[in-house]
Amino acid sequence: MEMDEHCKNINEHVEKYYLTTMYIIEFILGLIGNVTVITGYIFCLKKWKCSNIYLFFLSITDLLFICTLPMFAIQYANDSQWLYSDLCCKFNRYFLNSNLYLSVLYLTCISIDRYLLVRNPTKLHWFQRKQTAVAICLILWAFVTVELIPMFTFIGPKNVTDNDENIIVCVDYASSGNPWHSIIYSMFLTIVDFIIPLGIMGFCCIRTANSLRKISAHRRRHINLEKPHRLVILALVIFSALFTPYHIMRNVRIISRMDTNRKRLSCTFKVIKACYAITRPIAYLSSAINPIFYFLLGDRFRETLLSKLPFIGPRLMTQSSSTGQS
Repeated sequence: MEMDEHCKNINEHVEKYYLTTMYIIEFILGLIGNVTVITGYIFCLKKWKCSNIYLFFLSITDLLFICTLPMFAIQYANDSQWLYSDLCCKFNRYFLNSNLYLSVLYLTCISIDRYLLVRNPTKLHWFQRKQTAVAICLILWAFVTVELIPMFTFIGPKNVTDNDENIIVCVDYASSGNPWHSIIYSMFLTIVDFIIPLGIMGFCCIRTANSLRKISAHRRRHINLEKPHRLVILALVIFSALFTPYHIMRNVRIISRMDTNRKRLSCTFKVIKACYAITRPIAYLSSAINPIFYFLLGDRFRETLLSKLPFIGPRLMTQSSSTGQS
């Protein structure tokens, strides 16, 4: 009973203070970063490459997701009370999950693109053609949408009793539906959209490192290929650090709902739910971090965008060039 008293309000505190604060911060950072990048791509970038197309589609999905965060922040600030329509709840959850996996898949495509660039910088592979990149982005968007169709059957607003009051809550995926069906579906998404892309990115990272060693040993090309390799490593590290805790706790959360002895394990349930809630904004933080790739991927885009900024643009360009020379 003493343990239950300590755990009594843990989820309320996590949702009202932690989730609300994190979602507001991610909304501000993500909105500024992604709007800046989309504007820069449309008005500043004249010559598009394959990697630019992947990042442009990534920024669009990030922006769509970022626009849903204020509604979730308002929900948790109001004691989880959902104030919008049923359809709005379903589509917000769709944009949330689709962005999560499209970010993973687009970054995987960028890792493949960087590996092909390092393996043969003078040859344009079919995967690196602009038409192919657009087709792949659209196919991935359709693929993830089809994957998420089953989710619409068990997500949406639900009546929940809280302190003897009935409130409407836009329940997240891991907390709704039949847990036995949800765990199978969740493991499918985890394997197809997380573990497999992680393996591809790791493969590209290793192959890129081997290609760089061969190039360095033969000294046949004087092309700076270290930055593509750093980008692959950076994508792999961010991808793993942000998404691994979320996928682990999502599956643990679903499994915990299978135990029907909720009174005996009520504190355990609450702790698991709170830990799962903590990992969600960490995974969603990728939408605010992804714009970093736009500035690291190409000097031409970075310099063009910085040149458009009044007052501070030339100063930042000077610092960037001096850092690159050092």
